[in-house]
Amino acid sequence: MIRISFRQSMLAGFLLITLLLSWAAVRSWLVLEQFVEQSRLGSEQALQLSASIQELAERTVYLERSARQFMVLNDPALLARFDENVAHSQVAVTRLESISGEALGKLPGAWRQTIESLGQGLHRSAPRAELLPFLNRLAEVNSELGLYGRRWIDERQAAMLTGLEQSRLHLARLVAAAVAGAFLVALAMSWWLARPIGSLERSIERLGESKFDEPVSVRGPADLRRVARRLDWLRQRLGELESDRERTLRHVSHELKTPLTALREGIALLQEEVVGHLGGSQQEVVDILQHNVMALQRHIESLLRLNAAAFEARRLHYRPVLLRKLLADAVRGRELQIQARRLTVLSEAPAIAPTLDGEKLLVALDNLLSNAIDFSPEGGVIRLQAESLGNLIRIACIDQGPGIAAEDAERIFEPFVQGSRASPTPRQGSGVGLSIVRELMMAMGGQVLLVPGSDYGSGANFRIEVPCELPA
Repeated sequence: MIRISFRQSMLAGFLLITLLLSWAAVRSWLVLEQFVEQSRLGSEQALQLSASIQELAERTVYLERSARQFMVLNDPALLARFDENVAHSQVAVTRLESISGEALGKLPGAWRQTIESLGQGLHRSAPRAELLPFLNRLAEVNSELGLYGRRWIDERQAAMLTGLEQSRLHLARLVAAAVAGAFLVALAMSWWLARPIGSLERSIERLGESKFDEPVSVRGPADLRRVARRLDWLRQRLGELESDRERTLRHVSHELKTPLTALREGIALLQEEVVGHLGGSQQEVVDILQHNVMALQRHIESLLRLNAAAFEARRLHYRPVLLRKLLADAVRGRELQIQARRLTVLSEAPAIAPTLDGEKLLVALDNLLSNAIDFSPEGGVIRLQAESLGNLIRIACIDQGPGIAAEDAERIFEPFVQGSRASPTPRQGSGVGLSIVRELMMAMGGQVLLVPGSDYGSGANFRIEVPCELPA
């Protein structure tokens, strides 16, 4: 079975469209050439016919003059002049018959018969009364020849205009057929090529969402099939790497948690003095061990939480979300901490429902609000401000805490990095909250920024920006 490539398909489509349009152009050119040739021939014949009728009319005048002079003077020279004009007139009549065919009817024959009868009467010196009817008939025939000639020219012009109109309609149908054919070819080629490209896009989206269970299969040009096979190989490879990563994290967490649990139990026994009384320095060492074990456990849990957030960030679920409700849900989730610190949270948001991943955006807001609560002074104010900027949603979280030091601004979003400025109250954070926010924003095509300075004091001003689709 012959498999054509994407490039060959495009080339074949362009060639077919070019052939259709070229065929229409050539046919139009041939029709135009045919019409021009017919118009030229018609014009030449009309000119020749008019010239021949005019010449015959002039010769007839000479013939009448010679005949009348001969009838009066009976001079042989005048009769010879009459015969010479008859010979020239016969040539003009023959030319008229060759040009017009049957258009002039029997008039050329009538003219010949009349001039022949007139000539015979002159040669036998017939009386004037016998010859005058022939002269009058000759004038009538000439007049009728002029009328028939003009009618013939008018008919030819009408026929030419009719042919022109038919040619115009024919060309219009021809061009319309060629354009329609080219459009159908372009439509068929776009369908033929867009279908596999759409399948590739959907497969890439599934890979980006860490959905490795469905094979990549594309029907279409041969080179796109090769791309699909490479993507399927990549899918299998990514699936293996993801499985290895998850397995490694499970093993690491298990291997760390098991001895860590034993250490906590042992330290708890020492603190409870089950194995004997502890002196002051010994108790201090046990407290240090207890503090470090708890810090290690928090780091392990934070690492697992950061890994889980990075994994979930690739699974986006878009739906319309009310911004006011989103901010209210974030505040409601931290209500107990807010009340315990006697803080005031002011939220502002427009009454719109853009399409975005509300769950992940809520997680990002929760982490920002948690940091703001930890670093805000007791009785302080936290502001959550959302605004719509075209197809971009911007949400700012502003507190009245000590803010972020300039030397920490560049690395504050890195995992396990905490600012050098202390919070008003002791906190047990591990420094992954802002890393999770950055991971989620990057997954949604947005960003998180630390805005230098604040309009409400010296606190931190974090801003997240995420693209969205606004309702029509």
